[in-house]
Amino acid sequence: MQVFHFPTWVNKFTLMVMGGLLAGGGYVGACLFVAVHPTTVNVGHRPIQPVPFSHKIHAGQLKLDCRYCHNTVDRAAHAAIPPTATCGNCHGGNLVTEDKRALSNIHIASKKLEPVRSSLETDESIDWIRVHDLPDFVYFNHSAHVTRGVSCVHCHGRVDQMEVVSQVHTLSMKFCLDCHRNPDARLRPVEEVTNLAWTPPGGDAEAVGAKIRKELNINPKDNCSTCHR
Repeated sequence: MQVFHFPTWVNKFTLMVMGGLLAGGGYVGACLFVAVHPTTVNVGHRPIQPVPFSHKIHAGQLKLDCRYCHNTVDRAAHAAIPPTATCGNCHGGNLVTEDKRALSNIHIASKKLEPVRSSLETDESIDWIRVHDLPDFVYFNHSAHVTRGVSCVHCHGRVDQMEVVSQVHTLSMKFCLDCHRNPDARLRPVEEVTNLAWTPPGGDAEAVGAKIRKELNINPKDNCSTCHR
């Protein structure tokens, strides 16, 4: 009885195929890892800041308006990172501003606030880490949205409930286009924009939004040049 033997080159071919499958699997795995990593899609991005500022305490419990710190959000494209002097209004201790106005003494001995005190003394900025960072090729104007009834909560989530702020939405092109094409459910009275806990009367957000859209003549564009200038 004659026995069939595979030629020796089959062994090399088998190893090549197995190596290719492993390499291909590794490549696909690496692509998937990069695609879902927080630094790529940013959802879940939750950097540790140099000062453990709690939005849950300040915006939630103390009811500080978003504009107290982000004071250009309704007047400029950027929301602005507050200068240390804003922190010093409550946590400056015995330090005095240029106009000799004594600052408040809330938690002045806290070690967590050491970077704030140091910044006030040296006049060097605190290196806050950006949480929501759009690509350079995307133009977004905060004031254009805030002054038309689009609340902070629709992009940033309930930051008033966050001990440490994290990104909750992708802020992708689809995310923006969904709102531009169907804005009604995301519109509210302008005076309620920074009230993150606001609920529409009767629970019908689209009806309220449709009325506001008509009153303010809101017609969002969805062509490329709107955001890519």
